[in-house]
Amino acid sequence: MFKPAERLATLPTPATIAMAARARELKAQGKPVISLALGQPDFPSPNAALEGAVAEVRAGHTGYPPIPGQKPLLEAIAAKFKRDNGLDVSLEQLMVCNGGKQAIFNAFMASLNEGDEVVVPAPYWVSYPLIARMFGGVPVEVPCREEDGFRPQAEAIRSAITPRTRWLVLNFPNNPTGAILERADLEAIAAVLRDAPHVMVMSDEIYEHLTFDGKAHLSLLNVAPDLAERVLIINGMSKAYAMTGWRVGFACGPVPLIKAMIKVQGNATSGICTLAQGGAAAALREDMAGVQAMRATYERRRGVVVGALQQITGLSCAMPQGAFYAYPGLSTLMGMYSAGGRLLKDDVAFAEALLEEAHIATVPGSAFGYGPHLRLSFAAADAELAEACERLKDFVAGIKG
Repeated sequence: MFKPAERLATLPTPATIAMAARARELKAQGKPVISLALGQPDFPSPNAALEGAVAEVRAGHTGYPPIPGQKPLLEAIAAKFKRDNGLDVSLEQLMVCNGGKQAIFNAFMASLNEGDEVVVPAPYWVSYPLIARMFGGVPVEVPCREEDGFRPQAEAIRSAITPRTRWLVLNFPNNPTGAILERADLEAIAAVLRDAPHVMVMSDEIYEHLTFDGKAHLSLLNVAPDLAERVLIINGMSKAYAMTGWRVGFACGPVPLIKAMIKVQGNATSGICTLAQGGAAAALREDMAGVQAMRATYERRRGVVVGALQQITGLSCAMPQGAFYAYPGLSTLMGMYSAGGRLLKDDVAFAEALLEEAHIATVPGSAFGYGPHLRLSFAAADAELAEACERLKDFVAGIKG
């Protein structure tokens, strides 16, 4: 009889995927489910990407690709870093992966030894600690308080660093909170890192173009270029370019680390689909008009959704400054009962009751290391968002002590 590897025994299915799967089950049963569980843009992929993929087919580029990525895409990525981030990078500093998640997987597999610590500000995207644990890493959470705008405090990071710390993970704009880091935040964190030269930084910037209120994304390397040999930037095409299914992520970092990551990928998946690479290169070469139009739509939806959430008695909700998620707090509702009689003992029970009774799929905040909250995506059609807000309002109104 098959017995799974011990490393999988305590490794759960990511909550985002689990909730989306349950939502699909209910929808297949005919339930009127509105799924706000996944970070799935509701826009089509850019025409330039489609044409770029077709061009690869017509050119006969259907053989095995180079493991680090095809040169036209690597060149487009380097040009993107210059245009969007003011960073000059060589092609040797870059690699292309099957989505940003594989870039994270490659980096941790290439660098972590048993017992190495990975400092992760919470709330965090669910996969950082899970992937670290797969390779013997020990996640060390640094809580980011709602009253601080969910931004990590530099001294809290300093307190979390030990001689066993291998990585600090920064994900801003943040999934799930939409928090961003200002220049002062980055400068303070950089000062801590200069005192801890053994710590690498994984900066996941996949939501870089989705910032609101006129704020622009800053990379850590914009304020601390002296840390370049210790910073790995993770990015990809999924969010700002609405290319989730293309599975094109990329990483930029110090050459020795990138070479080690390429070695990992060469023994796992090898290079990624040539057609997807052609589409990604074409999308990156386009002007930013399409991306900015999507960003403006998300900003408008943010106002509608968060405004509605802030009017629901019993919920709190900070205004996100980036990404496309709202992160309402549920603390005053814990220990009460839903209209259907479910005990809302924690945010998992709340999310399950909300799905089963009101048919809204969200993700409990505890999955992101910080509850009781919910994460809901406003990357959905306006009519669905309006209906979801009404259902959530009615659901909360039916809660009893």
